[in-house]
Amino acid sequence: MRLGFFSSSLLAKIKKPTIWLHAVSVGEISSAVSLLNNLRKKYPGYQLVISTVTTTGNRIAQQVASDKDLVVYLPYDLSFIVNKVIKKFSPQLFIILETEIWPNLISILSEKRIPLLIVNGRISNKSFKKYQKVKFLLSPVLRKVNFYCMQTKEDSQRIISLGAPQEKVGITGNMKFDLEVGGDRYKKSDLGLKEEDILFVAASTHRGEEEIILGIYKEIDRKNLRLLIAPRHIERTAEIEKVAQKQGLATQRIPNLNKNPLPASPFPLPVLLLDTIGELSSLFNIADIVFVGGSLVKRGGHNILEPAFFGKPILFGRYMFNFQEVAALFLQGKGAIVVDNAQELKEAICNLLDNRGRREELGKRARQILEENRGATERNMEVIGRFMPKPVRDVAE
Repeated sequence: MRLGFFSSSLLAKIKKPTIWLHAVSVGEISSAVSLLNNLRKKYPGYQLVISTVTTTGNRIAQQVASDKDLVVYLPYDLSFIVNKVIKKFSPQLFIILETEIWPNLISILSEKRIPLLIVNGRISNKSFKKYQKVKFLLSPVLRKVNFYCMQTKEDSQRIISLGAPQEKVGITGNMKFDLEVGGDRYKKSDLGLKEEDILFVAASTHRGEEEIILGIYKEIDRKNLRLLIAPRHIERTAEIEKVAQKQGLATQRIPNLNKNPLPASPFPLPVLLLDTIGELSSLFNIADIVFVGGSLVKRGGHNILEPAFFGKPILFGRYMFNFQEVAALFLQGKGAIVVDNAQELKEAICNLLDNRGRREELGKRARQILEENRGATERNMEVIGRFMPKPVRDVAE
């Protein structure tokens, strides 16, 4: 698909003018759910094309897409391929989430006078340093974008310093706060747990973190504490099983809980491993304590907003540089706990185990912070409305 070849059955689904939304991977797709719903509602005369780059992102896009949406891979950024693809789909508006810079795509959209918006824009420290080195090449491309809806003041200042015209840049906030968590709502009994059991969910973990978490779980050794590990990359599940086995811990993979709830197990309950995509947010609903991974090791952390949506106490490590602003906001509002190492993580877990009131207060603050920062999707929709080529009533159904 990235070479610009699409099945005739997919192309036959194009029945209306299209709005194309590109999200590079899982995190961006998740943050776009509210925006997608708003676009469908406000512009029913248009069809949505959703593109990603990663395979996992494509799977998630398929899950959030409606029957009428088209889910594709973004074509390689080569002029002859991009030209061919844009001609096939004829988007009336192109939206790029975060700040993915594809020079040929941007130039061709500009040549064809197809409005292009960067929405939920952000520039990480790492990306900013990289972009600064090629600013002389980047600036002419950035001037071709019609408008930038950036998350924070710092993001807006960075994109302007790289060459985006100041009058084309606005601060609309972070759409991740507008998350819509649907799907199933599990009960603890679906995992073979009693209501009084405390479920500790280690979410989006990376290599090097599972060993720490399993060691802590083994040391705490409380009959009412249950551990569920959801690795960031589910293909590592077998690897984690071996790590647990070395520590003398049994494991059990979680099946489709709708069809196969887990039976109750005698102590010690096996460590539960989630090896399916798209189920984690539903399991946050029954968690009592959540650790968000990629943060005890230098991976930059992951999104803490889904457990916050469910009002759960959240722990994360010191390496949250990919979610620096969100992490700082939660720490400032006392809606999360940061730990520097395994010992601090263990102490924090034990403190929460012994203090239900503390767990509830942390969760309450987390949900409050989330609510106070919602609204970016609505602001982005207002900007999008300025660039729609014609009112939806003028577009044939």
